Amino acid sequence: MSNAEYPTITYTEALNILKEKEGMDVEWGKDLRTIEEDNLMNHFKTPVVVTNYPIEIMAFYKPPDKKDNKTALCFDMIAPEGYGEIVGGSQRSTDIKDMIKRLTAMGEKIDNYKWYFDLRRYGSVPHSGYGVGVERVVAWICGIDNIKDAIPFPRTILRFRP
Repeated sequence: MSNAEYPTITYTEALNILKEKEGMDVEWGKDLRTIEEDNLMNHFKTPVVVTNYPIEIMAFYKPPDKKDNKTALCFDMIAPEGYGEIVGGSQRSTDIKDMIKRLTAMGEKIDNYKWYFDLRRYGSVPHSGYGVGVERVVAWICGIDNIKDAIPFPRTILRFRP
């Protein structure tokens, strides 16, 4: 680990790096898989924050970026040395009409989300959220090869309860 600043790039910039420096032609709109993340990280020594993934591959509650409505206001932090995504997050939408439109396009039953829309309708404020893969962060910081060694009570074929 280092005290260096962590660079921030967009999804589109990540695809350009993959194409120009790794010869990988990833179609715009495809999510980054482990192989793309690993190859991207060949060009960074610190974690990298990748922002503005395509809206169509993001969850319905991630709003479009007003500067580029093809992308969502979201990010992933990717760790070097093959550890992959360690943090993911996004701004949360308060636009009920947009969320209904996106859920409908996905074939979802809107009635299943009434409770969620009520949360937005009756008291929501602009906000964001993120999730930290604690075991992934521990594995990266400690240089652990197998993530099971960073999990307090790992599940295995022979161990399925603590």
